[in-house]
Amino acid sequence: MLSHKQTPSFADSQECDTYAWFSQRAWVEIDLGALSYNVKQLLKLLSPSTQLMAVVKADAYGHGAVTVAKTVLEAGASWLGVATVPEGIQLREGGIKAPILILGAINSPEQIHAIAHWKLQPTLCSPKQALVFSNTLETINCGSPVPVHIKLDTGMSRLGTNWQEASEFVQLVSSLPHLAIASIYSHLATADSADPTVMEEQHRRFEEAIAKIKAKGITPPCLHLANSAATLADSALHYDIVRVGLAVYGLYPATHLQNTIKLRPVLQLKARVTQVKTIGAGTGVSYGHQFIAPREMRLAVVGIGYADGVPRQLSHKMEVLIRDRRVPQIGTITMDQLMLDVSSIPDIQEGEIVTLLGEQGEEHISAEDWANQLGTISWEILCGFKHRLPRVAVM
Repeated sequence: MLSHKQTPSFADSQECDTYAWFSQRAWVEIDLGALSYNVKQLLKLLSPSTQLMAVVKADAYGHGAVTVAKTVLEAGASWLGVATVPEGIQLREGGIKAPILILGAINSPEQIHAIAHWKLQPTLCSPKQALVFSNTLETINCGSPVPVHIKLDTGMSRLGTNWQEASEFVQLVSSLPHLAIASIYSHLATADSADPTVMEEQHRRFEEAIAKIKAKGITPPCLHLANSAATLADSALHYDIVRVGLAVYGLYPATHLQNTIKLRPVLQLKARVTQVKTIGAGTGVSYGHQFIAPREMRLAVVGIGYADGVPRQLSHKMEVLIRDRRVPQIGTITMDQLMLDVSSIPDIQEGEIVTLLGEQGEEHISAEDWANQLGTISWEILCGFKHRLPRVAVM
């Protein structure tokens, strides 16, 4: 990830040479100060005995995994969570020493070898998987036992052993060589709902499963259940670790949780005006001429499109910020470009910065705004920004 403390003038060639990102047509800015602030805000919700796991899967929700990981650890996070083995390896290669939990399924000997080599910590979801793990580790000299995390399905109906079979599963894993139980955990399906009924039932099931495990003489060293929403909603769900993704990046998983703590959005999406022109009344704009100018208009072309992660479905619906004001997007969003009606600011110049997500002056456009327009979730918006957009760290 490139970095720059303050935005330089576009006309300053020395700055542009030093920070080559600034000549880009479009980029994503990552506010590391906001990221650190969010972690510290979240830690205020936790007891001293509860640790924070920052979930940095999917390239840290599109923010840049290695830079984000280093920043959240410096701010006080103790763990990192990823979805896949390659994501864990990327962090290790980036110099990350903290414990890394692989939240996804592990199904091949090659992945097991990599976990042992890179000192990653896998999730075990079934007796069959546990046996494969132990047998595979038997074939290599892995030294000390591999820490494993047992996942229980308490109602998500995704990965995990059924909570009613948890004690037998934990007994099996405890008996296997080369494995050391590091934690037992589950995942909540409806923690972002204002109705806590399902979440409370999952919590009850988790508690019952843990009680049965303890009745067998096994004391789990660590328990975790809460995601971002549960972390914000109910301290009774915090246990020993909370797994926080979206809230680390400054977004709330639900509107009813917005008053719990103050968070700051970390990501801004920006691009440049590449051409400005005047078009006459009746002129069609973009593919299919889905927009016809109702009058003479001033049009700005912006160097970003759906190949960068701006959803084509936002065509004719979205607004952007330029010179601290909102202007509408017009015409169909294309692969690499989109068009704006800048008639209200007729002296717009080529090279000016357009903010698609983020703030200018008193105006703000969020990932939640896009998600609401599209009938989706902010997680999907953040994860949709492509790698050809440079991630630029700002302080």
